[in-house]
Amino acid sequence: MTRSPAAPGGTLVLDSEGLTKAVLRDRTVTTWLALARTDDLRVITSAATLVEVVHPRINRPALEWTLSRIVVEPVTEAIARHAATLLAGAGLHGHKYAIDAMLSATARAAPGPATILTSDPEDVTTLCGGRATVIKI
Repeated sequence: MTRSPAAPGGTLVLDSEGLTKAVLRDRTVTTWLALARTDDLRVITSAATLVEVVHPRINRPALEWTLSRIVVEPVTEAIARHAATLLAGAGLHGHKYAIDAMLSATARAAPGPATILTSDPEDVTTLCGGRATVIKI
């Protein structure tokens, strides 16, 4: 695969769709993970993302294997407060945006530059305020 101009350079962040596709061995996400491994980059997700990903039909062994290869960042009070600030700054509120806000705050706190693989690029771009590269998957 030829590198995109938005190739990761510090931390690769997976939202719920990114994590789900990693579990399912989606070719695009697998390629991003291989690039991150080759470049010795951190691959992370927010602990809040697990709430969206874990359900009865998920392949638990595949999920656990995938999680063993990435860093699951906790939602600390500082991250939660930063997420609330991001929501307020974007004029958003409520549960519809809460997990995206926690993921965005986690990405912004990570060693940069951060690249976020997401199924919701509009909201994540708004919440990150240009401080991360957002890739639709």
